[in-house]
Formats: sequence, structure tokens, C-alpha cells
Amino acid sequence: MLNITVDTKKIPSLNTERSAGYWQNVFSRLLRDKVAMFAALVIICLLLMAILGQWITPADPYAASIMKRLKPIGFEGYPLGTDELGRDMMSRLMVGARLSLFMGITPVLLAFTIGSTIGIIAGYAGGTLNTAIMRTIDVFYAFPSVLLAIALSGVLGTGITNSLISLTIVFIPPIARVAESVTTQIRSRDFVEAARASGANAFTIVRVHVLGNVLSPIFVYSTSLIAVSMILASGLSFLGLGVKPPEPEWGLMLNTLRTAIYVQPWIAALPGVMIFITSIAFNLLSDGLRSAMEIKN
Repeated sequence: MLNITVDTKKIPSLNTERSAGYWQNVFSRLLRDKVAMFAALVIICLLLMAILGQWITPADPYAASIMKRLKPIGFEGYPLGTDELGRDMMSRLMVGARLSLFMGITPVLLAFTIGSTIGIIAGYAGGTLNTAIMRTIDVFYAFPSVLLAIALSGVLGTGITNSLISLTIVFIPPIARVAESVTTQIRSRDFVEAARASGANAFTIVRVHVLGNVLSPIFVYSTSLIAVSMILASGLSFLGLGVKPPEPEWGLMLNTLRTAIYVQPWIAALPGVMIFITSIAFNLLSDGLRSAMEIKN
């Protein structure tokens, strides 16, 4: 069963007091990574498709025709065939990118904001507060991510909003764990101790000296969770706990097409192919970012 664990190998090494030259080197190294650039290009195309999909689709993604149901790939006027209700698959896949990417990216962004805040507070404060926060976070690790997402969605009810809340809660613990780990490392550095000795308050130290050094590794780790988020969101829709028909969403499309797998297996597999491509692209880009950030000043 899918579970989210904090892999320290996927957290870039900390480089304190990073200069503009460092970030130029990171960007230059990332541009030379052909795999990461190809993944970024795929993601950009998917984002453009999500934004412009409703205006560039070849047909109405909601228009059904029982006479044209489950037409094969390459059928006249339907390059990717039709679904179980005779709707154009290409149009539905294009429009479905909007909800699928939204459900994959938004929970991670929300969890990044909340989890980073919790982790930074715990890591900088240390002591009893750190113990109380992190032991509470550890409770969530007792549950596999899939089971936790399903349980939360079942309690909150179906729908996009409740799915977003459920997925956000699932991703807060691992991000908070990474944030606490890197903040604890930074807290003991000489420049932080010097800031304390100069009389700077905790808020100023965190804002000026800590955030700039911890947000980058947290962000890189968070990007690796987008693929997991998309899979979980699609799984919730597949189980009927996420997006509701007739909205096109790749996980929901997999659910509605499952009965057609013996009639038109290629048609039924198309939403899964889109989920696979998107997940791989985000994983490859995350790996490229991590590798690029491991250079030294």
C-alpha cells in the first residue's frame, strides 16, 4: 500500500548564505540536464492544455451520443476514440488535465505552506515544543497515505473541496518532518548564533537567516510529492470520493471506463497513461532540481 516516507537522499544538502552566483550555477546545471528539461517541457505542455483546454478541444467534451459510444482510436472525427457515453476522448482528456493537475498541485502547495510553518517553528524552538509537535506529527505515520486519504474523505464526504482537505492533511506530516530536520541543522550554525548574540529576536532570525536556507530543500522535496498527490487524487475519484460526474478528471474517467476494458482496452487505458506521464514528469523534474542544488558554492 502506498505510503509517504521522508527520504533524506531526496533532500538537497544545505548551503548556507547562498549567493546569486550559487543560484546561477543551479539554473545553469538544470538547463544542462536534458532529462529534467524534457520533463519541464512536458509539464508546461500539460499546464497549457489545462489552461486552454476548453477553448482548443476538437469537440464538446460533454456532448454524448449513444450511437457513437466506445469507438476505437482513429475513428473518423475522433482521433482517440469515444468513451462509454460516446463523448470525444481527446477533448475529455484535454479538459480533464485542468482538474487533475489542480487536484495534484494544490494540496501540495497548501501542505508546503502549513507543513513548512509547523516544521520551522518546531525546528527552531527545539525542546519541549519540538517534542510535542513532532510526536503529534508522528501519529500520522501510523497510517498508510492511501488509507488516511480514503478515511478522511469518507468522514468529510465526497467532492473536490473535501478531497483537497484530505490530501492536504496527508502531505503536511512529511513536509513538516523535512522542515524540522533542515531547520534544526541551520539553528546551530555560526551565523544564527551570531544573530542571537547581536540581540536579534526569534522572528527576525527566522525571517532573515533561516527561511532563505531551508525553503529551497523543502520546496524540492515537496515537488516530489506532486506525483503522489495526483495518484491519490485519481484514486479518490476512482472510488467515487473525489470529483463527481460528468466533470472530466482522469481518475474518474478510469472509473467510468473500467467496464469497457474488455471491449476497448486502449480507450480505457488512456486516462491511466496521462496520469503515468504526468507523474513521471514531475518526478524527473524533482530529481533534476535536487541534483542541480547539490552543487557547492
